[in-house]
Amino acid sequence: MYKALIASLMLATPAVATGLEITVAGEANGTITIDLLEDVAPGHVERITALAESGAYNGVVFHRVIEGFMAQTGDVEFGKTGGDMRRAGMGGSDEPDLAAEFSDVPFDRGVVGMARAQSPDSANSQFFIMFQEGYFLNGQYTVVGRVTEGLEVLDAIKLGTGPNGAVIGAPDVMQTVTVTD
Repeated sequence: MYKALIASLMLATPAVATGLEITVAGEANGTITIDLLEDVAPGHVERITALAESGAYNGVVFHRVIEGFMAQTGDVEFGKTGGDMRRAGMGGSDEPDLAAEFSDVPFDRGVVGMARAQSPDSANSQFFIMFQEGYFLNGQYTVVGRVTEGLEVLDAIKLGTGPNGAVIGAPDVMQTVTVTD
């Protein structure tokens, strides 16, 4: 009897998202696979997962890309392909901002962090992926994941040449962002 109950509960429990697959197009073409760290930043991972599942990240550009530092994306409000790229990076989702979930996970190459404004509790939908270590960010930004495959795709993303790493012209885009189990 208990075995049947446990089995039915297991079937009723949705699978926990453990990662993302981002299909990138532009100067970079390919897939970046990310392991989400739900034990480190459960609120932020829940937000990213919900946005990805709803399709909000599909068609969002890498609007800020700084050589030797990071590639930033995730502006679901102003960062969609075909939108006014002058506003890309200024928006977020319709959901409220998130409280910081700082950890001792260092900002190594391939680490994914949540972008935010000046307030530590202002992360919303935007995130960035580190090209190389940036330990000055440790304890200042929330870590949400790590790239497990596709660093070569990350390295090929079109670099920003405008102010503060803004991408000029046609930026690379996250064609699809899929949640994986």
